[in-house]
Amino acid sequence: MTAGQRSARPWLPYSVAVVAGLAVIAAAYVIVRPATGPDRSGCVALEVNSSTEKADLVAQLAARYNAADRRFAGRCAEVTVHGLNSGKAMEALAAGNWSGRQPGVPAPQVWLPTSSLWTGRLRLLDEQAGRAAQTPGRYPSIANSPLVIAMPLEKGELVRQRGKLGWADVLGLSGDAGWAAFGRPEWGRFTFGKDNPNLSTSGLAATIATYYAAVRRSSDLTKADLAKPAVTQFVRRIEANVSHYSDDSVDLLRDLAEADLGGAALGAAGDARARDMSAVVVQEELVYQYNEGQLSPTPGQKPRVPLVAVHPSEGTFNLDHPYVVLPSADAAQQAAAQDFLAFLQDDPQQRSFADLGFRDHERRASDALTAAVRGGADGQLTYFDPPAPEVVDAILRGWGTLRKKANILLAVDTSGSMNAKVGSRTRFQVATTAVDRGVGLLNSADRVALWSFSSETPQRTGKPYSEEVRLGPYDRAAFARRLTGLRVGGNTALYATVRAAHRRLLADYDPDRINAVVVLTDGKNEYPKDNDLDRLLADIELDPDRPVKVFCVAFDRESDLAALDRIAGASAGKAFDATDPATIDEAFVKLVSSF
Repeated sequence: MTAGQRSARPWLPYSVAVVAGLAVIAAAYVIVRPATGPDRSGCVALEVNSSTEKADLVAQLAARYNAADRRFAGRCAEVTVHGLNSGKAMEALAAGNWSGRQPGVPAPQVWLPTSSLWTGRLRLLDEQAGRAAQTPGRYPSIANSPLVIAMPLEKGELVRQRGKLGWADVLGLSGDAGWAAFGRPEWGRFTFGKDNPNLSTSGLAATIATYYAAVRRSSDLTKADLAKPAVTQFVRRIEANVSHYSDDSVDLLRDLAEADLGGAALGAAGDARARDMSAVVVQEELVYQYNEGQLSPTPGQKPRVPLVAVHPSEGTFNLDHPYVVLPSADAAQQAAAQDFLAFLQDDPQQRSFADLGFRDHERRASDALTAAVRGGADGQLTYFDPPAPEVVDAILRGWGTLRKKANILLAVDTSGSMNAKVGSRTRFQVATTAVDRGVGLLNSADRVALWSFSSETPQRTGKPYSEEVRLGPYDRAAFARRLTGLRVGGNTALYATVRAAHRRLLADYDPDRINAVVVLTDGKNEYPKDNDLDRLLADIELDPDRPVKVFCVAFDRESDLAALDRIAGASAGKAFDATDPATIDEAFVKLVSSF
């Protein structure tokens, strides 16, 4: 996950390399060091690649390091920093062809991923390829952040009054009773948000933590443990309370901050996104940033309703931000890397990490962090050990069968504008190719329906939408045949289609599944018979007891992204911006990761 940036199950059975490729859809960016200070042309050049949530800070600290003109063995180092999602960096390292995979990013000598989970996965990939391991051991941390269950203040304090509670006690609250079990039936169902473990370090860590809680140990998780019926039942029960999976919980927290700033307190009437979830599993530093107003649309403005960080009694997983010196570093660069590590672990730099809500390199929390998140201080937490890489892969493969399943109604725009050209192909061809690839990540346990919509045409009389595939088990071949055979023509009856699709899923509502409408459109509503957006928003407003969410993909620049975002927001869904047609594949992978 990328703190401070907007970005995103294993869809399984993929190879480890493919999982690593999907695990990350963030582009690299360059941090440019100011050209100030003394002439440093003779210094050792050291390239650092950092995970994106801390890359800006590491770049600032590198500039501070360079300006200090430190010396080691009579030499100096010139440190430059580039930011890249951890999984994307791992993929480039595993390929043994960094410049081919990341041509705009220099090959690093130091790698700073979010978690040692990535160094373990790289070690496994190297072993499978018959190469010498690039990350053979354990590595020192430059900062730490444990996973927590973040809850609105009133709910979090109520949960804490029950004493020490575990993952199942908190995330397994729902069942039939929900909040009634805590004496607050008016709060309804208990649902929580978590990142998709195939696309997010914190999502993967949260899933691993659930397995550890199931076996009631904090270390030595094995493949045999994963297959035990009691363990799979435990994990399935936790996953059953997921509201929907997220591609990036930073976006979720930004939405909550915006709702709070607008007066819709978390858990109260108002913005559906704020009312939809009782909790979210995130890194502790994000709770700090939320409570300190760092994720607010008005930077620095603290929320009316802060979040509380609940630390489960069995323990939690720590994201350890390891400092990895790669074998590509020569002797001088290795010495420079050790000096930069010492610099990062010095108190002034550690205070900079603390300002973003991180614990220090020895897992100690600052007083400000403990106060801001109302969480546990150092020494009060039990940490799970990272499982062996082979066990992590088995968790990812198995999660596809244990995750919460979905009912999805996909409505595809077939209006005449979809015949417009995108290069040598039509918009419709580009869009349906992306739909097929994205929806192909689902499995046969998901239920999928396909609608087309435009306006009334000679082929479609009486109403502007048609049911092409009835809601049922996903059959990719049959779905693809029907999708690619759709005819294009007419105008865009967006509002009428969304309303009808929402009603259909309410009629077919399954409380044991994520129920969602997905709308792909390249335009705006052009249907005079139904042109009242406010009425549509009222009609699809989230019912917490029977949530049907609307997810929208705005395809091409003619799409009314603002209206689509309001439609998604009313139902606690999400709008994805693919107004640049080149991003449609990425948008659909992110979208499907919600299910």
